[in-house]
Amino acid sequence: VVSILMVTFNTAPEVLGAGFFAKLFAVVVGTLLGALGAHIGDFLRRFAMPTATFTQGGFFSLIFIRLFWMMGPQLVGLVGGSLIGITLVLM
Repeated sequence: VVSILMVTFNTAPEVLGAGFFAKLFAVVVGTLLGALGAHIGDFLRRFAMPTATFTQGGFFSLIFIRLFWMMGPQLVGLVGGSLIGITLVLM
């Protein structure tokens, strides 16, 4: 879904000038590299996630920290991998 949205709503000249099959191939490569990036992000999350969290921001700061360590590195890897895959194909 991320790769499809990136190709569909991108107004860069490289994307607008590409044909249907080039965009389709970019979505496939972006999906594969996005999945790889999400797996790398999950590995880094498991490696770097703290066992205890201390905060002075209160309850909502604690919720933000928990949500980040639950899915933050995976989303960063997913978006980064998708962008790299799409860029490599449509350059």
